[in-house]
Amino acid sequence: MKKNFGFHVDLDMFIPATDEDKEYLVQMRPSSTFFKDGVKRLYKNKVAFVSLIVIVLITVSSIVLPLVWPYSYESQLGVIPGEPVDPSYNNLRPFEYGKSEKAAIEEGKTVFPHIFGTDSSGRDYFIRVIYGTRVSLAVGFFASLIVLIIGTFIGSISGYFGGKVDLIIMRIVDIIYSLPDMLLVILLATVMRLKLTPVIEGTALETIGSNIISLFIVFALLYWVSMCRLIRGQILSLREQEYVLSAKATGAKGKWIIVKHLIPNCISVIVISAALQIPSAIFTESYLSFLGLGVNAPMPSLGSLASEALDGLTSHTYRLIIPAIVISLIVLSLNLLGDGLRDAFDPKLNS
Repeated sequence: MKKNFGFHVDLDMFIPATDEDKEYLVQMRPSSTFFKDGVKRLYKNKVAFVSLIVIVLITVSSIVLPLVWPYSYESQLGVIPGEPVDPSYNNLRPFEYGKSEKAAIEEGKTVFPHIFGTDSSGRDYFIRVIYGTRVSLAVGFFASLIVLIIGTFIGSISGYFGGKVDLIIMRIVDIIYSLPDMLLVILLATVMRLKLTPVIEGTALETIGSNIISLFIVFALLYWVSMCRLIRGQILSLREQEYVLSAKATGAKGKWIIVKHLIPNCISVIVISAALQIPSAIFTESYLSFLGLGVNAPMPSLGSLASEALDGLTSHTYRLIIPAIVISLIVLSLNLLGDGLRDAFDPKLNS
């Protein structure tokens, strides 16, 4: 028994730790990061995880299937150089065959079926839907990337410097917000298509098409304002933190502070906003293509396929239903995935 500061301590109650106990005590738990924790939370969100799988499957299919499919999205079936066009390939219903294909089948040859039939020009409709999905996804992802870069750049400058810089940028944002969005998009797409067509003729950009380039310019001019406001709000709350003041005290410049400190701490907002921007971009491209201001023919997109299907709406209704279902599935999955990313990576919801 030992007396220490008025307390009696029985030393016999303490058993010396063994080597195994000491080794167990010094073992550290595996380190975790904000990203790893967010991925775990996203995996537990079954709706968001299923949406992610759907988006991955659609994206992979749109990339791989055109490489192995026996039909091209632009080639007309039954067209033989020097001979009249065979009209039996036009407007085929699902799993129907043209005249020469039926003859080949009777001879015992294998003919790959037209799963969705053909369109009014005798082109395989399934591969046009797949290729249209690829075009719509590519436009959506690249347009969202443009919005992400411009919005993050302008929003970080506005939020960090404040004062007159912030005042001028926010007034520009307010002006863009006040403009009629849909009307301005249509007008800009029309004017830019007319101006860009003679400029890109004979260049590598001609394969992309003036309409797609004009779409990217429209997104760069109009759709960055929401991202800008989000980033500005985050920067305004972060620029007064101690680590920012410490960086200023050591002589760090504004560019270094924005790139090294502020934007990395806004990464959750950036990821979530980008994920929610993609379906908006796809929908914008779809309705512009539906109005004839989207991708250049014969390249299809889901919107242009839906527009072409209006001519045979009563006799071939499925041609409108198929691209509409694909658009709805993509937009719904991306929106659900965006909600799941917000729940998983927003620190305010997990604090």
